[in-house]
Amino acid sequence: MKYNISNYNKSVAEYKRIIKDAKGKLFFIVFDVKDEKAFFSMAPLSEAIHDMGGDVSVIVKNGKSEVLDSLTRAWSLYSKMKCGEKNKDTIALKEFINHVEKKAKGRFEEIWKPADVLLLSGDEGFAGNINLPYRPEWFVQYRWKEMLQTSDVILRQVYNIKKGERFNIGFELMLANKDLDKPKEDYLDSYAICWAMLQSAKKYTIPTMGASSPRMSMLLPMERSSDLRATLLGCELSKNIDEPVFKLYRKLSAPLRTNKLKIADASFFISGKGYPGKHVFGEVIGYPSPNKKTRWNSPGGFIYKLDYAPQTRLDPRLPRARFAFTDTLPLDIYIDTCNIDWLAMEKRNNKIRDITERSEKIIVKSNIREKYVTDLEVGLVKPDGTHRWARGSDVDTRFKINKEYYKRTGIKAGNMANIPGGEMFTTPEYIEGTFVGDVVISIDQSYRLSPKNPMVVKCTRNGYKIISGPKDIIAKFEKKKKEAWQNILKQEKFKSIPQKIIDIKKRNFNGIGEFAINTNPKARLCDYLIVNEKIAKMMHIALGSGFEPDKATEYHTDIVFDAPRQKLDVYGVDKKGNQLWILRKGKFVA
Repeated sequence: MKYNISNYNKSVAEYKRIIKDAKGKLFFIVFDVKDEKAFFSMAPLSEAIHDMGGDVSVIVKNGKSEVLDSLTRAWSLYSKMKCGEKNKDTIALKEFINHVEKKAKGRFEEIWKPADVLLLSGDEGFAGNINLPYRPEWFVQYRWKEMLQTSDVILRQVYNIKKGERFNIGFELMLANKDLDKPKEDYLDSYAICWAMLQSAKKYTIPTMGASSPRMSMLLPMERSSDLRATLLGCELSKNIDEPVFKLYRKLSAPLRTNKLKIADASFFISGKGYPGKHVFGEVIGYPSPNKKTRWNSPGGFIYKLDYAPQTRLDPRLPRARFAFTDTLPLDIYIDTCNIDWLAMEKRNNKIRDITERSEKIIVKSNIREKYVTDLEVGLVKPDGTHRWARGSDVDTRFKINKEYYKRTGIKAGNMANIPGGEMFTTPEYIEGTFVGDVVISIDQSYRLSPKNPMVVKCTRNGYKIISGPKDIIAKFEKKKKEAWQNILKQEKFKSIPQKIIDIKKRNFNGIGEFAINTNPKARLCDYLIVNEKIAKMMHIALGSGFEPDKATEYHTDIVFDAPRQKLDVYGVDKKGNQLWILRKGKFVA
């Protein structure tokens, strides 16, 4: 443990003694980007609150915060409405809430309730309903120069960040101990990652930060202030659309000052265990495109407008932002896999992309003898004769608009990346055969697999079937899949997205969405799929949603398999039957 864990545990216990009761309460915490003590105190404080059954929402502002201003105005107006005060603004709010509640049945008004505990940073600690001391002493800098170098490399090469851009960093709160499956040190490492990213970002951008409590099921409601923030932003961006609910919201835009909200040009966030939770307005109403040809179930959908979202082709708006994310990675792995020449890695990806684009199918064959072996045919050509798009994961977020996608389709879609990068991936037309997942699978978090008890998946042109694997992991996957199906049914019930998209999601629900070959030269085996799916010469396949609009569904589960261990031959076959080799017995030849 690189940190002072004894000090950390004492701080958690101290916060619990002072707070006494957090169950069911929302702690809303605000401090400035320069408040280092406040930031590192968030680790023991959030663990204490989560252990006690509370929720946490954090805004780390850079001077004036338009989001904070709108939220506090919303809470104030709601409180006045509940106290019986009648004026044009309280009447407008009541009409708006009542309209949504016709479908939400009590869930929508809940998100307007003010935070139970409001804490602002002071000289010696957090002050508000209760006073809490800062407790950052647990943190110890580790390979700090390299951490800053890594952040600089990511900002310059991956984001191509520009002076004056607005940049938001989402950090991960500490989970309740009962929910923590990964080493606590890894979660604490994520605070170092975000703080280093903030220091680098200050040189180029106007950075802010934020965090909120995750959910252990995708069916649970979001932390309520985050749900309200999403609603305010989504409705502000939709207020001129000719539908009754947005006409009602239009009256609230000025008093809530949501007309002053600004969207970050780029975002970086840590994605740990769990899910954001259900966004009520998005589930029961949704956000239509201005031409009313489609509908989104979150404001993030049309802010980022990713190319594989079915709505993107029909929504004329431009993407407003780009983003990238990583997991709660150990610092050594984060530095080693990200402090690299991303542009050089892009060249290797492009070689494999070129082979894939020239091939009608890819053959994958194992050269070992085991009960189950990987043996696949990956189809790349659609029935209309067009080729599935092969792409790389490298310097993906240098621009808001995906230039290659625009060149291919004439549609202006957005960009995203996961970090570390390093893969060539495509959405297959079909996969036939069997693959043996012997490295890691991602469900609500990453889970290690092993050659002794791998996840074995049988693939056909109609979908897939898991034929063997660890029972506990299969159960977690089936739970995720069941919740995803329930989400689709809710979207269909409330008509929050078009029926055509519902039909696409249903059709692809048991489909295969991704085939990938990994290329990061510095990635090494660990507990995290986001790294293992980049280890050069390994491969992965995703069950569920793909990266083209006609292959969308409600979940995406990556499974990594070890090409060197399985001694995989991987080659493309072109129109003339020529073999275009990528791997031979698990080693690159491309």
